Amino acid sequence: MKRHPTILKKETTGLLIIDIQEKISAVMKYKDSVIENTVKLVKGFQVLQLPVFITEQYRKGLGPTEAPILEVLQPEKIEEKLTFSCCAIPTFEEQMRSRGIEQIVICGIETHVCVAQTALDLLANDFQAYLVADAVSSRKKIDHKTAIERLRQQGIIITTAEAVLFELLVESRTPEFKEISKIVK
Repeated sequence: MKRHPTILKKETTGLLIIDIQEKISAVMKYKDSVIENTVKLVKGFQVLQLPVFITEQYRKGLGPTEAPILEVLQPEKIEEKLTFSCCAIPTFEEQMRSRGIEQIVICGIETHVCVAQTALDLLANDFQAYLVADAVSSRKKIDHKTAIERLRQQGIIITTAEAVLFELLVESRTPEFKEISKIVK
């Protein structure tokens, strides 16, 4: 069966969590949804044994990643950055390419700053970028909504956490389907 080229494939997909840190997430418009859906994504990616990458923007000033995410993730490495775009991290593109990642699912904050710049830079570097609309946020609703619309216009694929997980599953006759069904409930 021929599938649409923007459908996520397990072999080429990674999750990128951008700067969901304690001090800045406290002032986000949709904080609870961002954390809850990011945790669902992490758990789902773990079930599917897919890579998860995480960044923190200036940890000294913005604090660590939110505890609920760290509790389920226990990352081997958190990439600290001072740039807004994750693509400016010197080893970022190499990490993606060395694992065969072509499709990057993005969640994080803020939608109109680090998330938007990363998504646009991913496109410029020949990756497919998937913005998880229910796992991104900004302080102001106008910034959040405008960024999503801008990114859609530029070719970023807008999706949701649940849609991502079921797209990666492909079918329901697998043990992973039952596990992910429990995660999204």
